[in-house]
Amino acid sequence: MTSSEEPFISMFTGGPVETHSYLVGLPEGNLLVDAPEGAATHFHNKTIDMLVLTHAHFDHVMDAAQIAKEHRCPVVMHATTEVLLADRSLFKRLGLNIEVEPVAATSYLKEGGGQVLLGRSFDVYEVPGHCPGSVCLYDSKSKVLYGGDVLFAGGVGRWDLPGGDREVLLSGIRQKLLALPHQTRVLPGHGPETTIGIEALTNRYLNIRPIGQI
Repeated sequence: MTSSEEPFISMFTGGPVETHSYLVGLPEGNLLVDAPEGAATHFHNKTIDMLVLTHAHFDHVMDAAQIAKEHRCPVVMHATTEVLLADRSLFKRLGLNIEVEPVAATSYLKEGGGQVLLGRSFDVYEVPGHCPGSVCLYDSKSKVLYGGDVLFAGGVGRWDLPGGDREVLLSGIRQKLLALPHQTRVLPGHGPETTIGIEALTNRYLNIRPIGQI
């Protein structure tokens, strides 16, 4: 595709809590957002030129190391995510008896606009509160937000896990994500697709202002 074309987006859902992964066709290759269990097998015959991890929770990173090895692709994440993934006790603190192979970052995501990934410019929003280092990617040309576990249809990410903070999460969503155009598609880590406009109007966790003022 060229930089002006709409990217194709292919969604895969896998793992014990039905986590979404998105393969996005960009001008310089295919970008995979998150790597739940089963993603490596599902996308085995596809080309993956870059992997982005939205945060460090196990259900989003189970297949990350395998994908990075098989496709020899760079892995991009927030610096905090890399630190968490290197901590072998992380998942035990979450009450999970699982082993996840760590994966190192090739480069880091930082908050701000103009983060070019495979020839496409993205805005990066740091929105912790569900997990330290959690990020959302916004494609302003297509008006698509890859939201990880920050904002869902009718909900938000859990804040009752280690490193979670309700007020930090909700404040980040209100100040950063709800400032995006209302027609923005939200592709979350779980559940159905939604839009910023729908969530601003109906999401009971956000409760911005009376409906008549939306």
